[in-house]
Amino acid sequence: MVSKEYSRIGETLHHAELENGLHIYVDVKPEFSKSFAFFATNYGGMDMRFKLKGEWHDTPAGVAHFLEHKMFDTKDGNALQDLAANGASPNAFTSTAITGYYFESTEKFEENLKILLSFVSVPWFTKESVDKEQGIIGQEIRMIEDDPENQVFYGMLEALYEHNPVRVSIAGTVESIAEITAETLYACHAAFYNPGNMTLCVAGNVDPRRVCEIAREVLPKEGLRDIPRDYGGEEPEQAFRPETVREMAVSTPIFQLGWKADPAPLGEEHMRRQFMGELCCEAVFGTSTPLYASLYSKGLVNNNFSYGYEAYPGCAMLTVGGESRDPWALREAIAAEAARIGREGIGQELWDRLKKAAYGGRVRALNSFENICVGLAQSHFTGEEFFRFPEVFEGISKSDVEDCVRRWMSPERTALSVVKPKGEKV
Repeated sequence: MVSKEYSRIGETLHHAELENGLHIYVDVKPEFSKSFAFFATNYGGMDMRFKLKGEWHDTPAGVAHFLEHKMFDTKDGNALQDLAANGASPNAFTSTAITGYYFESTEKFEENLKILLSFVSVPWFTKESVDKEQGIIGQEIRMIEDDPENQVFYGMLEALYEHNPVRVSIAGTVESIAEITAETLYACHAAFYNPGNMTLCVAGNVDPRRVCEIAREVLPKEGLRDIPRDYGGEEPEQAFRPETVREMAVSTPIFQLGWKADPAPLGEEHMRRQFMGELCCEAVFGTSTPLYASLYSKGLVNNNFSYGYEAYPGCAMLTVGGESRDPWALREAIAAEAARIGREGIGQELWDRLKKAAYGGRVRALNSFENICVGLAQSHFTGEEFFRFPEVFEGISKSDVEDCVRRWMSPERTALSVVKPKGEKV
């Protein structure tokens, strides 16, 4: 195990790669009584087509999410109940690119870690349990399809991207999950739930060497380190189409506005793009900008307003969403401000304030064990060094972000998704 100090943020990270390809990261926090463990696989909703043993496999939308639901089932019961009985607070999530299982506890950490590693690495599915889960997830999907926030978000992705599977719902559809069988789940587990495609990240008052010993004891001795994926045909720079409009039972129109950024390469540049994307959003329409104040005073936005930058394999985007009585006027106002910044640049005073605030937010996030562990896992899969963010952030200039505004926030790269009240004229 190798230890590395990050003096600028007062962190020391212990890292080991086991013989089976699993990477383990441990951030020791001796002054705390609680510990957090996050066991993640580089497998998410967009990984529907992959190559295993020289053969391409096409799987239905929603398998990664379905598999996450089923992994807690064991031959002898349910791992959630086992962890809760030991005083742990367990949970899991499936995102577009990764699936993660985790727990937090103040006691019996080693015992809980063994349970976590065991149930995630040893699948147990039956036809009866899969059939039952199809009904449960089918109800969840129907609720998602009735959720205007979900529909407006995927409407934006469908407008931005023509091929990339980021445009497909992580949960899939009622029709797609009906195609899932126990054999489908076993095949995807064999491909992606192997140590070479996973990482274990721990923060708390723990012994890093014991974490490695437990992982060696519980997990398979071998793992696959390279699983080719297919994310669809080549995407053009411009948005697939300019807008989508749906009618649902809402009282005020809700919107998602997206810009198609350049895909981020792996490595440190991935982190750099993340920071630049976040600063683009803050500089153009962040809540401390003159534009936001103007939009708010005109009633074009309200407190239900969020924005950010997201990057996945083969794609990256800037997004902003919320409620607006006139999403089209909002789009024009943001486009005009982006064009102005492209011509005139970002004011120095605003830039200094935004950069300090963004950096401070990153430092504050280190107070959360969950943020640390999830960040370590995501950074591992994208080839970054998570705790090097101060050096990367420091190297970003005002002109870097201005260039991104000019390049990424052009009208051709823009897509608007709107969910409006039923019967309301556009």
